[in-house]
Amino acid sequence: MLEQRSQEPAVRDRVYLAGYLLLAGILLFLGRDFLQSSVVITWGLAFGGTTAAGVLLVLSNRLRLQLQASRHELARKEAELSFALEVQKALFPRQLPCNCGLEFSAVCVPARGISGDFYDVIRLREGRLAFGIADVSGKGVPAAILMANLQAMLRIFSETNSSPAELCAQLNHHLHEVTEPSRFATFFYAQWDPVRREIHYVNAGHNPPILLGSDGSQRLSTGGFPLGLFPAAIFDVGHISLQTGDILVLYSDGITEASGPKDEEFGEVRLEALVAGRRTESLKKVQEAVLEAVGRWSGKEREEDDMTLVIVRATGGSI
Repeated sequence: MLEQRSQEPAVRDRVYLAGYLLLAGILLFLGRDFLQSSVVITWGLAFGGTTAAGVLLVLSNRLRLQLQASRHELARKEAELSFALEVQKALFPRQLPCNCGLEFSAVCVPARGISGDFYDVIRLREGRLAFGIADVSGKGVPAAILMANLQAMLRIFSETNSSPAELCAQLNHHLHEVTEPSRFATFFYAQWDPVRREIHYVNAGHNPPILLGSDGSQRLSTGGFPLGLFPAAIFDVGHISLQTGDILVLYSDGITEASGPKDEEFGEVRLEALVAGRRTESLKKVQEAVLEAVGRWSGKEREEDDMTLVIVRATGGSI
């Protein structure tokens, strides 16, 4: 809307200029036989030409000033976006835990400079770990601000040693209180017990993570509604045991819903097959292979949605 309003004076100025020039041309055409015999017509044509030239000069100067102001505004917005991106990067874990019975590889690729996705890995008491992934509704700066708020509250609530169901209930209530009814976040949250080698998790409307185990694959879908939709939502907790070498793939819909030939989505089946075929490789290489495959599938330099991928593998070590 703001851009449309800023363009209106420029359009109006062009119309005025075209009108003046057209009028001058008409006068010249009509008065071509009377230039030498009529002082009035000669004066009128001179006045019209001078006026048109003056208007052209004024409009050119105005357009130059508008272009200069637009460049300054664009530079300011780019600086603000760059600052927001740096702040958001600082929110992601700088170093992922290791030697805790799990190893991690994680990446978030924003579609528009800053992302509404996030992932986190948090050390809890007694050597336990918590990790999660979320996708906030909306795009751009508003989604990124809500993402930062949600991640901060996750860090705060995780310190209380709450169960996954209690933590999601707290986040859900908070998000419902601070956002509009149309805003929500899908969220997967898990707690890892290295002694029992178990994961307790809640899937709050997020894409079901894929578990590739020794006895086959499964989707982790136990949980409830996305966060922020209902103030008193109740969440169920799922339980799984991990054996050495099992791989858990957490992802946002930017990966599986990337559209390719004939608008066909990349899909969960392709993602699962790709990871399963490379499960003995390093998690970093698996991550790179997934992003490369999605890029080739969509054939786009920039994806339409944020892409977040967290790959977890059970190891033999523990704290």
